[in-house]
Amino acid sequence: MRNRAEVIDENFIQRVQQGNWPYWSAETDLADTHLSPQQLVELFESQLLSRHLDLEARRMQKRGEAFYTIGSTGHEGMAAVAAAFKYTDIAFLHYRDAAFFIQRSKQLPGQTPLYDMLLSFAASSDDPIAGGRHKVLGSKNLFIPPQTSTIASHFPKAVGTAYSIPLAKRLQCGKLPKDSVVVCSFGDASLNHSTAQGALNTASWTSYQQVPLPIVFVCEDNGIGISTSTPKGWVAQSIQARKDIIYLSCNGLDLIDTYQTAQQAVQIARKHRTPVFLHFRCVRLLGHAGSDAETAYLSRAQIIAQESQDPLLFSACLLVKENILNQQQVIELYQWTAERVGAVAKEVATKPYLSDPNTVAASLIPPKIKQPVVGAIFNENARTLAFARDKQLMNKPQHLAKLLNWALVDLMLQYQNIVLAGEDIGPKGGVYNVTSKLVDKFGAHRVINTLLDEQSILGLAMGLAHNGFIPIPEIQFLAYIHNAEDQIRGEASTLSFFSQGQYTNPMVIRIPGLGYQKGFGGHFHNDNSFAVFRDIPGVIIACPSNGTDAVGLLRECVRLAAEEQRIVVFIEPIALYMTRDLHEPGDEQWLFSYPEPGKQLIRCGEVGQYGVGTDLCIITYGNGYYLSRQAAKVLAEQYHIRLRVVDLRWLAPLNHEAILNAAAPCQSVLIVDECRQTGSISEALMTLFMEQSVEQGHFNKPIKRLTAIDSFIPIGRAASCTLPSKQSIIKTALDLVNQSGAKNSLYDIKQA
Repeated sequence: MRNRAEVIDENFIQRVQQGNWPYWSAETDLADTHLSPQQLVELFESQLLSRHLDLEARRMQKRGEAFYTIGSTGHEGMAAVAAAFKYTDIAFLHYRDAAFFIQRSKQLPGQTPLYDMLLSFAASSDDPIAGGRHKVLGSKNLFIPPQTSTIASHFPKAVGTAYSIPLAKRLQCGKLPKDSVVVCSFGDASLNHSTAQGALNTASWTSYQQVPLPIVFVCEDNGIGISTSTPKGWVAQSIQARKDIIYLSCNGLDLIDTYQTAQQAVQIARKHRTPVFLHFRCVRLLGHAGSDAETAYLSRAQIIAQESQDPLLFSACLLVKENILNQQQVIELYQWTAERVGAVAKEVATKPYLSDPNTVAASLIPPKIKQPVVGAIFNENARTLAFARDKQLMNKPQHLAKLLNWALVDLMLQYQNIVLAGEDIGPKGGVYNVTSKLVDKFGAHRVINTLLDEQSILGLAMGLAHNGFIPIPEIQFLAYIHNAEDQIRGEASTLSFFSQGQYTNPMVIRIPGLGYQKGFGGHFHNDNSFAVFRDIPGVIIACPSNGTDAVGLLRECVRLAAEEQRIVVFIEPIALYMTRDLHEPGDEQWLFSYPEPGKQLIRCGEVGQYGVGTDLCIITYGNGYYLSRQAAKVLAEQYHIRLRVVDLRWLAPLNHEAILNAAAPCQSVLIVDECRQTGSISEALMTLFMEQSVEQGHFNKPIKRLTAIDSFIPIGRAASCTLPSKQSIIKTALDLVNQSGAKNSLYDIKQA
């Protein structure tokens, strides 16, 4: 079969010359619309530019100048959808929306979509959005965050952003215009993804409660997802069943019908602040991508039938029948656009590209905000009122959960744009009362009880961040994050990377977790693995072991989000929430005083240390630090081992220098890691010490790790048997110190 790109290109010219138009039955006359002839030509020009960019991408690929040929051919009617929105209506776009991008750029002077998109095709470092890291549609000026893949993963944050707009108006903050509408476009196949269905359910759930949600979902229905056909009528039936989302449908091949219907959708969403679903019916031409051989799943007759529905032919027919352009003018405009695209393509082929790994990774870390916007800092009257019920308690040492609660109060007083969101965090105060009474102090707009859907919780957080908030979402248990991990990995963490720091979504994700809980077991409520976060570039992980550190770490986490636009995961050891005693019942040595605001800030990477002994260095975190402190007392008093216990506090990125410096004076090192042997942070620490030994030649001392075994955690009396314990730490430490020769024969006899 001939190259279908060439066939479509030739067929357009031939059919226009011959007046061989597709079957035409315009649903609306131009005279009945708000579109002028000039505007119609402008839409057609956007369609032509989108088409020739697709054709040129394939030619560039053959020349080794482009690397990604998934295109918008057949979806060019999205230009009319773009025309119905303001360019300040933030848009999370489908990868087939080049025409939307081009048309939107016409609303803002000085834009160069042709040049910019070809730079993206060529993966040039001059690409203004991704800098050569990916072919994306994105622009800071045009309110289009880049999307690397829109197989539904962008749905939750689109819904979250829509929620943030009326919220920002109520709280008198935010970056987006107060009358904004969110655009979320996607393909018909993506509609079936669980992420899409979850987000649509969240939109329905929100709308059902008459909470404002100004969003327009645009389903670009071309009838096929790669090679799998979408059942006819499925999209309409599945959405029309959702009574809290308004369903509209348009013929995406007809510019007038599309523009009129899109205008209606925008008007409803903007005026009534309610979700709208725009069913945009179109065709897909040239296969899924350049590498896709349609002949493997479509017959020649099916392919030709699709090509006969070329939207450019419908637009050309409309222009000719309305006497706006004649056939020759249409052809000349088409050919002139092709020549223009080809000329610019030759120019971008000479532009620089990324070659240095450090340059590639540079945009993982967002730029710091020079002047972070913070609300009234520690208004004493507000603070007095907020802590009125706790005034007497604040003079006494408290457990970790209570200190975290107070820290959140102070942070919410300091940062007026902090919003908490999660399951049961409102009146109930969370499963462990960490958010107790916060909704009474700050209201339901700042302490949001969400539905039970982790993807929507993180999507809400990203959406809030897009609008200038500092979100602190809570995932109820550590293992629940796996229901939504792509919202962090595929969406939140990549935004700065693929936009060169132009777009960010800072947040602090609070997650109760880890092991040692009494009465809980299984892999949901008592989970001892956070490896999923350590695999995500740019994400910071903090984990406190005690109340004082919890306050200091949380304050620094919020500062990192507010001033450095970072994504931070804050893991809270559930077993230590209410812990009061360290060595003996009633000793209350694990209760701590609340550090006053502005104090006890633990900078990112700063480790904690108990003791200065040099016989042994125990490196640990979380519950491991608590158990190691218990073991340290026995080791010191009964075995006269002089040791130190180092609390990592920050689990990613690891502060290599601080860790090595803390361990350097010691004769042996024990790593106590409550997570599993495989995939735990102990592996990274062992690697650090081994590399130091090989490369520097001076870290030649006994080192061992004590971890949980590779198992899920059982319930009941066996709940901690797979994990490190006080006794196992003591035993391993004795073996290690004996091996190092740090003690004499008297020690060996005592050990025996």
